[in-house]
Amino acid sequence: MRFLRSSLRMGSWGVVVTAALILSLTVICEAAKLTPNYYDKTCPRALPTIKKAVSAAVARERRMAASLIRLHFHDCFVQGCDGSLLLKDADGIVSEQTALQNNGSVRGFGVVENIKSAVEAVCPGVVSCADILAVAARDSSVYVGGPTWTVKLGRRDSTTASRAVAQQNLPLAGADLNNLTAVFARQGLSLKDMVALSGSHTIGLARCVTFRGRIYNETNIDPSFARMRQRRCPATNNVGNDNLAPLDLVTPGSFDNYYFKNLLQKKGLLHSDQILYNGAPTDDLVLKYSKDSAAFYADFATAMVKMGDISPLTGSAGEIRKVCSFVN
Repeated sequence: MRFLRSSLRMGSWGVVVTAALILSLTVICEAAKLTPNYYDKTCPRALPTIKKAVSAAVARERRMAASLIRLHFHDCFVQGCDGSLLLKDADGIVSEQTALQNNGSVRGFGVVENIKSAVEAVCPGVVSCADILAVAARDSSVYVGGPTWTVKLGRRDSTTASRAVAQQNLPLAGADLNNLTAVFARQGLSLKDMVALSGSHTIGLARCVTFRGRIYNETNIDPSFARMRQRRCPATNNVGNDNLAPLDLVTPGSFDNYYFKNLLQKKGLLHSDQILYNGAPTDDLVLKYSKDSAAFYADFATAMVKMGDISPLTGSAGEIRKVCSFVN
């Protein structure tokens, strides 16, 4: 009988311990979630400060909107949305900025540092560089006429970077549809997410080296469009590599759905653009977005939120960098 009472007491204690453990794990999981109001108490001026700095940067150079959106995208696809792309070469760190898909292509790092300095001035050591990238991407879209969305916050910054993972995970300008689909699927993004996010090419510029092969060698291209682009992009390799052309032929400085309309006319600048409308399963989405800008905006916003959820560092993981280009 004494043994039975003892067993019952131990059983009750086990239930209490189990309940406490479940509660503890629930609290940890809740703390690890990103939330739109993460800085409401710790840095209420964070979002207005970021918006002001982004607006000033894009006002100076319209192209910067595309660059800041691209930084967020190229960060999230490597180790998750953790600011690793912003790290420069240092002891133990080989920068992702020198990966094939980034080298000479990603830009806007000085703008991000300026934003970080402005935020540090109002609340030091609170807002991560990873969160700054996420908010700056949204604010850039809005500034040039694109959609808005609610940015979830609470990311922390990585203390590592990986050029190897960048070269493995980031899409190439010459990628075929199967490769593109696989690259996005690895990040938990659907075919619809991929097409919608590709629509960010409605703004910005591309370098000759990324579209030379298309304008000289491909047949699914409007001939007059190819000839126009050939004037600034010589056929000879390494000649004029950095010469620029707009990704959107019609309105390269405004976020709209002309990117998809261009694809219908075989005027996509990159191979990875035109492949979305080339007798593929993505044709219907391209056609839909070309006719319905509201649907494109809604799906783009949804995909940006989904992308921002890729493997963030939260809680006590990582750090809040003092400057974005180096670990503390």
